[in-house]
Parts: sequence; structure tokens; C-alpha cells
Amino acid sequence: MLEHAVDWHPVLLSLRVALIAVIVVVGLALPLARLFARREFFGKDVLEAAITLPLVLPPSVIGYGLLMLVGKNGVIGQFLDSLGITLVFTWWAAVLASTVVAFPLMYQSAMAAFKSVDVNYEKAARTLGAGETRVFLTVTLPLAWPGILAGLVLSFARALGEFGATLMVAGNIPGQTQTVPLAIYFAVESGDNVTAGRLVAIITVFSFAVVFWVNRWAKRHNRRDGE
Repeated sequence: MLEHAVDWHPVLLSLRVALIAVIVVVGLALPLARLFARREFFGKDVLEAAITLPLVLPPSVIGYGLLMLVGKNGVIGQFLDSLGITLVFTWWAAVLASTVVAFPLMYQSAMAAFKSVDVNYEKAARTLGAGETRVFLTVTLPLAWPGILAGLVLSFARALGEFGATLMVAGNIPGQTQTVPLAIYFAVESGDNVTAGRLVAIITVFSFAVVFWVNRWAKRHNRRDGE
């Protein structure tokens, strides 16, 4: 019985990595999406293409690119090394990989949400003396929140399920960098279908619970708005 006991470390590590990645993604994507939704400038299309590129690139390509950047011989990697910081093959590298692949989902959802907000509400708030920060927090963000929440869920799910890029930059070190997708893959590779099945069941139930809660929240929110 103990031989097939579930190792909870990959599950807890995956949740930690996904949560941190989502926090970083939200902090970066929301202001960027807000800017791109309201401003037109030279090179905007090129920047948007670069931002959404991880959506279409194979994860292994993303992982290779990150490895070239933060690896020992990479530009960022050499700088970190001079500070005595090693990023590759640590769980922070898994956070980096998850952040990169999840960012486009949050950006696109936030962009669509901000574009759906009637600019007349924002203008009215400004005429009443509200500054840009207050307009964003009290008008734009509440109106765009359903779309932003959808982006949060998509980003979290993408970060939670990240495999290829994580394997490239963080490796598969049990107890250190082994996330659930990696643990499942290598359990199947070693013929341990019991462990793989249990991990699949755990992550499936958890993901279902998150999606179910978001759907229920969205229905209540839409019902309240319709009253």
C-alpha cells in the first residue's frame, strides 16, 4: 500500500508554480492590455504578435529560447551568475516557463475585456474629477472583471499544465522541480501507471472544481447584472 502512496510534492509544487506565475502574469498583462486597448502607436502590431507568439510556438521551442536567455551562457543567465543566482534547473525556472506560456492568454482575455468597456463611462468619471488610477480601479476594472476572471482561469490552467518548456529549463528533479505533468509523464515512462493515474485523477478533480466554481460565479454575476 505504501509502495503506491501518492507523492504530494509534485501537486503542491505545481500549484505553487501556477499561482506565482498567474500573479506575475496579471501584474504584467493588465496594464499592457489596458494600454494596447486604448492607444494606437507605431509598431503596435509587431509587439502584439511578439506577445502572442508563445500561443503558437511549440513548448520545446519556448523552452530552448528561455534556456538561451537564462542559461549559463545566456545574456540574462550571465548577469544572474555574476550575482550568484542560478535560475536554470530550479523551481523558479518552472515559474518562468509557466509565466511565458500563460501570459498571452491573460493578455488576450484582458484586451478583449477592456475593449468591451464603454469609453463613455470612463470619460464621465474623468469629468467628475477622477484620476486615471481611480478610473481604472472603480470603472474599467469592475466592468471588465468577468473577462479578466476568464483570463485568470485560462492562465492558471495553462501554467498548471505546462510541460515542454518546464522540462527544458527546470528539468525533472524529484522533490525539487518535478511538477505534476512531469511526474505523470515519467511515471508512465517507468511503467508506474498507478501513480500516473492517481496524479491524473487529482489534477483533473482540482481543475474541474476551479472551472465549475468560475462558471457558477459567472452565472450569478450575469443574473445579478440582468436584474
